[in-house]
Amino acid sequence: MKAIRAAFLDFVGDPFFVPESESVRYLPDGLLVIEDGMVKDFGAFETLGAKYAELEVVSYQGKLILPGFIDLHVHYPQTEAIGAYGEQLLAWLNKYIFPTEAKFRDKNYAREIASFFLDELLRNGTTTAVVLTTIFPQSVEVLFEEAQRRHMRIVAGQMLMTRNAPDFLINDAKTAYAQTKAQIQKWHGNGRLLYAITPRFAITSTDEELALAGKLKAEFPDVYVHTHLSENLKEIELTAELFPHSKDYLNVYEQFGLVGDRSIFAHCIHLDDSAFERLAEVGAAIAFCPTSNLFLGSGLFKLGKAKSVDRPIPVGLATDVGAGTSFSMLQTMCDAYKVAQLQGESLSPFQAFYLATLGAAKALTLADKLGNFEIGKEADFVVLDMQATPLMALRNRGGIPQTLETLSEQIFATTILGDDRAIAATYVAGTRVSEQLF
Repeated sequence: MKAIRAAFLDFVGDPFFVPESESVRYLPDGLLVIEDGMVKDFGAFETLGAKYAELEVVSYQGKLILPGFIDLHVHYPQTEAIGAYGEQLLAWLNKYIFPTEAKFRDKNYAREIASFFLDELLRNGTTTAVVLTTIFPQSVEVLFEEAQRRHMRIVAGQMLMTRNAPDFLINDAKTAYAQTKAQIQKWHGNGRLLYAITPRFAITSTDEELALAGKLKAEFPDVYVHTHLSENLKEIELTAELFPHSKDYLNVYEQFGLVGDRSIFAHCIHLDDSAFERLAEVGAAIAFCPTSNLFLGSGLFKLGKAKSVDRPIPVGLATDVGAGTSFSMLQTMCDAYKVAQLQGESLSPFQAFYLATLGAAKALTLADKLGNFEIGKEADFVVLDMQATPLMALRNRGGIPQTLETLSEQIFATTILGDDRAIAATYVAGTRVSEQLF
């Protein structure tokens, strides 16, 4: 066993629907007890200190500990192409992304980027991620191998693409089906790893491929489906041309059995009321990608509509690197706030952190394992330094807050001013990751 002492923030309810005084759990001086990578006990130090007096306590005095961040949608093959200039979605893919993804035919290159990518997640406090790969099976294998070596919880799968891409990124639908099936059998539920059936988006799949994806989902109902939905207006127009018998973009996936409570749809910017209602009915999740949506000029996600009281949809935050401009979930929260502001809405700091922790865990149907410090959950967490830079220290001076009001002010300033420098340490399954990352 080991014990960690610090200030702790996590969530026991959804602050979009439950008052923050009831949904936010804040311990200005708390103790987290870990055994075999799991939360054994958690509470105020005043209450638990004597009970665990024999344990050596690691103290993060003046720091704030939160559950590990969960990134609901990120492309690891696009790591090297982050910050590519001047295009919107479809042109950006053809000019920058497809040539970059072609490099993953080389297994050594794929491993190099997978290793860098996972370390970059950890350096930014992200301990769980839903990851897109490429059409090359080796790009999936090395990602899972490197994630397993780091004991990370990763959801990923081979990219399915059979048309509307360069020849070097086209796969045969039946071949991709067989490759995906073999990977599911090898990796899904292997340690902390989980599998996602991953059509890139509707326009790069034929009816045959989507039908085979639906067949895989029927054969393995507990795997995920992970894809894009309604990101860009030209993409939506092309989808309508390619699938004239579908009533809308979401219906393309519905017709092939790919929409359910383990389906994760990235972006969802241009959905109408009917699509929101249908997602809510089945419990499908949305990955909100604010830095990417702003960078590519795709549009503004209607978070308020997705989190409406009458038809709530599970939502989590996502960096969407490489259209997304940062691996930092803090920077992602910063842009999420701006997206809400541009639509006359407010995203509270507690709501933002919820979307990166317990909210994302619920979107993944993993709230029994991740997302807060409930006893029996996996001990993934991040140590946040809210005074990491001179400006942050000036803005957040006064030490660890004693009230929710002061805490709200400080964590909001941290999302606006913070980045990877604010991550003092990251723990995966109760173990601190390499000091070399920081």
